[in-house]
Amino acid sequence: MPHSTHKSSNQLAWWQLALTGVGCTIGTGYFLGSSIGISLTGPSIVFSFLLAAIGTYIVFNLLAKMTAADPQEGSFCYYAEKAYGKWAGFSCGWNYWCSSILIMGSQLIALSILTKAWFPQVPLWIFATIYAVLSILVILLGTRGFDRIEDFLAVIKTAAIIMFIIIAIVTISGGISGGPSSSPGIPSGLDKLFTGSYRGFWASLIYAFYAFGGIEVIGLMAIRLKKKEDAPKAGKVMLGLLTIIYIVSIGLAVTMVSVDQFDPKESPFVTALSDYSLAFFPHLFNGAIIIAGFSTMTAALFGVVVLLVSLAKDGDAPKLFSKKIKKIKYLPLPSLILATIGLSASIITALLLPGKIYEYITTAAGILLLYNWAFIIISSIRVLDGIKFKNKVIAFIGLLFITTAISGTLMEKSIRPGFWVSLCILGVIGLFTMKFGRNKKAGSNC
Repeated sequence: MPHSTHKSSNQLAWWQLALTGVGCTIGTGYFLGSSIGISLTGPSIVFSFLLAAIGTYIVFNLLAKMTAADPQEGSFCYYAEKAYGKWAGFSCGWNYWCSSILIMGSQLIALSILTKAWFPQVPLWIFATIYAVLSILVILLGTRGFDRIEDFLAVIKTAAIIMFIIIAIVTISGGISGGPSSSPGIPSGLDKLFTGSYRGFWASLIYAFYAFGGIEVIGLMAIRLKKKEDAPKAGKVMLGLLTIIYIVSIGLAVTMVSVDQFDPKESPFVTALSDYSLAFFPHLFNGAIIIAGFSTMTAALFGVVVLLVSLAKDGDAPKLFSKKIKKIKYLPLPSLILATIGLSASIITALLLPGKIYEYITTAAGILLLYNWAFIIISSIRVLDGIKFKNKVIAFIGLLFITTAISGTLMEKSIRPGFWVSLCILGVIGLFTMKFGRNKKAGSNC
């Protein structure tokens, strides 16, 4: 799983789940990836986030209902297998593993890009290597201590955005000197709102959805609620808070500087305040993102390792990956080695394609994430007994949103390779599913 979920069993109140969801979901995909979305569509990026919030809520709500009806410790691929058979559970599990690897790689590159702002002469792949090694060392040293500070680091991420919102409001009110010679303000026409036309807006959807990535894991935490029926309420509050934080912060950013100033290699919030007399802000903000982003990436690495162990135990992966080394705190070393190979692939790609690597990996990670969400939706249609016609319509609307976001990546040449990468990965998973997925032992839990 991308985020640790080691909470006291059945001790979460609905509001605790909502706040945990906010902290776990905010990541480098929003802090950095949103710059790509702004460059594609301009100020209309706020509508991209609004549509993504609606689509995300549909996914979360359906997953929460399945979890409340049939609580399972396993991942959501259990529901895919329950709905469509062994092949669905197998392919869902491996798609999730691959998407987690790409998301981890995306975070790794994002951290490297942010650090490079301080050391522009150092190649990107060197920072990627350093962060990868540090993350592996944390896993080797044990994760108990890390789990204890994860919530604190989630607060840092949230506080960074809130800090930007407060400072941005003060600067717009004239409370801080400096700023660009002319601020674009609120767009006065459609051409200024949708600077990339409909194609740019369409392409930007994938980055808005990616900013909500991780929501499926919070849905699984619903089994730890004191009252399972409170899961949908927690989802509404969680996504409501996330949507407000995202739209307000990104909305302020695009009204402070012109669209052409946003750079995919710099956080839009740093760009928005770069011309003001705030010498401390870029460094403080970057530092907060790097610290919090590193915690998220390390948690993702831990989750990838644990997920592969689970797949191996259930017969979805070679038994080798379920073995643990007693001398290293019962660490599943084979699983960690395979995850490390995935990290290494990101580093090698950063070495070969330093200019576009972040866009490519983030796009592919976002698409694979949406494949997972599509699995959740289509599984719910069969798993939930007596699902109302209205809920079926809502489920199909969610699928429409997901399909639109995925197909939008074909609208922009610069991010199109990410679509083909995700398609290749999906094809490989499909081939393995045809060969191994149908031979699973019945009753396994992903």
